[in-house]
Amino acid sequence: MRYHHLGIPTQVPHDGEKYLEAFDTWVTDHETNPFGIQWMRYGERCTLPRIVREAAHVAFEVDSLEKALEGKQVIIRPNSPSEGVTVAFILVDGAPVELLEFAER
Repeated sequence: MRYHHLGIPTQVPHDGEKYLEAFDTWVTDHETNPFGIQWMRYGERCTLPRIVREAAHVAFEVDSLEKALEGKQVIIRPNSPSEGVTVAFILVDGAPVELLEFAER
């Protein structure tokens, strides 16, 4: 696993947000700041788990998402929010953790 970003929920719009219609969520690019923060803003129709909408999460890049999910409590099943990446969320000691697998790196 390799550290990828820190996702922080917010209610404040940020410059450069990208809207993810399937999740009714706005996200910033973690590469636009020196600390790898991705701001997450959730709409009223967002159906993601409450813990993800309310708590910060740490994200890690993995070589095999399937292997990384073995034996874990999955709270968001694998999905592809953007081309070339598959993500899933797990719960670790009560905290959300995002795992990302990239098609090509």
